[in-house]
Amino acid sequence: MATTISTHEEQLHWLALTMVPGLGVITTLRVLDRFGTPQAVFRASPSELEAAGLTSALARSIASGIAYEDAVDQQQRMMDEGVELLSFVDARYPPLLREIFDPPAVLFAKGRVELLQRHCLAIVGTRRPTAYGFAVAERLAADLAHAGLTIVSGMARGIDSAAHQSALKAGGDTIAVFGCGVDILYPVENRKLYDSIAQNGLVISEFPMGSPAYPQNFPIRNRIVSGISEGVLIIEGAQYSGSAITARLASEQGRETFAVPGNITSKMSWGPNLLIKTGAKLVQEWTDVTNELPVKVRRDLTSEGQQKICLEGGEEPPAIPAEGENEPLKVLARKILSQLKVDQPQQLEALFESLTGITSSELIAVLFDLEMSGLVRQLPGKHFVKVW
Repeated sequence: MATTISTHEEQLHWLALTMVPGLGVITTLRVLDRFGTPQAVFRASPSELEAAGLTSALARSIASGIAYEDAVDQQQRMMDEGVELLSFVDARYPPLLREIFDPPAVLFAKGRVELLQRHCLAIVGTRRPTAYGFAVAERLAADLAHAGLTIVSGMARGIDSAAHQSALKAGGDTIAVFGCGVDILYPVENRKLYDSIAQNGLVISEFPMGSPAYPQNFPIRNRIVSGISEGVLIIEGAQYSGSAITARLASEQGRETFAVPGNITSKMSWGPNLLIKTGAKLVQEWTDVTNELPVKVRRDLTSEGQQKICLEGGEEPPAIPAEGENEPLKVLARKILSQLKVDQPQQLEALFESLTGITSSELIAVLFDLEMSGLVRQLPGKHFVKVW
């Protein structure tokens, strides 16, 4: 049963388990499955550990308890930096990540841990984007964050940074997955972005505090980028780039893969164009992503969006209609589409006054459904226009 780490002693045992040299993710999960808790693992004798499939060297290393010295240091660093530890059995651990083949036993988290329970979408791409790629990343990240998705990326230069920045600028949420310790700034020029994400979003890593940004860490962390997300959107990248690795991992994990097409003469377009040829969903606008997400995810986003509009207007959130109750709303949707214009924004109150026999909650519910479907766009000041 999922629980939080409630005591310093429990945290110390989890940290010590992650600090055992040579004990990989898969082996860690296997011994936890056998013994139940980290405490039980460290109480086991070397012979019992060997019977669980560990080598004699690993068994002796665990039984010696030497990893506790590093764990104490880790615990102090976490306290100094305001970092939380989420174990695999923690109720706050991202549920989608538990489903992958090799989920990390622990996550180090700095910021708003509750974001790990939200619906996430990963946006990744080259560190050297063209002007086109940069602009596309900014627009799509902002639109998808506005639609209610939490934007996940790796805070690398280029597309990753643009996605984080645009999500925050749009008033949305974002998660940065590090290939080093969450207390290590990488790249160094992202100090301002790091501080903003740590305060308004979330920074996570499976690597212990103080871990350097070794090149081999980044392909490893990419499985977390895709693992916590409903899907992965690729914006520019070479054929064998890090974003291509993330796309492959997403496919192996059963996640949706999306790609933005690019100029066929640009080497930065080779990766996403090839992904589209092999089955990735082509993305021209944000609704190309949301329309492909699972029904439950779309329903949750719609409900959250309706509540957000209502709260901004001081109204009660509308109830989501049950099956069989949608026909009146479909009629209202057609009325709204006939009333809205492509080039002339209409304010919410004016639109409400022009329609008879409906409540403001019904109008808000249908408007958000139309926005999620890409038929209506909301402009600042609660103004709406028809997209087509």
